[in-house]
Amino acid sequence: MLKKIIKWFDNEAVIIPEDGLSYRANWRQIDLWRVIPFVLLHLACFAVFWVEFSWFALVFAIALYAIRMFAITGFYHRYFSHKAFRTTRVFQFILAVFGATAVQRGPLWWASHHRHHHIKSDEIDDAHSPVQHGFLWSHLGWFLSNKHFATQTERVKELAKFAELRLLDRFDIVVPILFGLSIYLLGVWLESYYPNLNTNGMQLLVWGFAISTVVLYHATFTVNSLAHVWGKRRYATSDQSRNNLWIALLTLGEGWHNNHHHYPGSARQGFYWWEIDLTFYGLKLLAACGLIWDVRTVPTAIRESKKINRTISR
Repeated sequence: MLKKIIKWFDNEAVIIPEDGLSYRANWRQIDLWRVIPFVLLHLACFAVFWVEFSWFALVFAIALYAIRMFAITGFYHRYFSHKAFRTTRVFQFILAVFGATAVQRGPLWWASHHRHHHIKSDEIDDAHSPVQHGFLWSHLGWFLSNKHFATQTERVKELAKFAELRLLDRFDIVVPILFGLSIYLLGVWLESYYPNLNTNGMQLLVWGFAISTVVLYHATFTVNSLAHVWGKRRYATSDQSRNNLWIALLTLGEGWHNNHHHYPGSARQGFYWWEIDLTFYGLKLLAACGLIWDVRTVPTAIRESKKINRTISR
């Protein structure tokens, strides 16, 4: 029992077999003890019936959703996974901490599995693929399985050399715990000093952490489960990636998924001005402040190549 609980806090306490056949044999095996926190976070949303509603709590939850979605899309995805811009080591660590508040594991784990997805996109070894494995598995089953628990360090060697990123990755539950505690304490403080907001510690914890995080989860997961089956294809990529405005709005720009698979290195996934990409606008703001630089975009020649339909319709 103690060993199972330790695995919640220390990822290196999990021993994954190195043998490729063992990996494949356990491909769909899920360690139910390890996913208990994931399940409990979903169940915690039902506490909304006890903590009740306040406009402040709702706005707070929406704000944390937007900030952490930007951290996932702009930092975990476009920076750590695709190196779409450059920054300092200190700010890189800050980006990683912000991403960790989204409770989607550590930056090395996230980036390594996403890079694997691009290499094997919609092939049998792509655990993200709804084409190969169906909606439910591509949406959430894959990252709950034993095979996909470990970080594929060989795919993120340039990031794994940073001790602080390895530490965040190993103890990836620490930042979410501290983040949740901070939200609770903020609610307690607001209840005492600004009672007119009608909020408190438990209410903010449920709305700002549990509900906001669960909505953030499933919005992020739709890029895997829906953006390969729902939408339009502009480019003749080797997979079934698609562009979808609704997913793009929900995920601050990630829904331009066919664009992204056509040229993954671009910090801008909405290739044309009418394709709303809020993450890119945020990255441009960070660049204007001098916090990041060398923000990569798709070259015009590549943007106009390999189109399925040469006529671009808005």
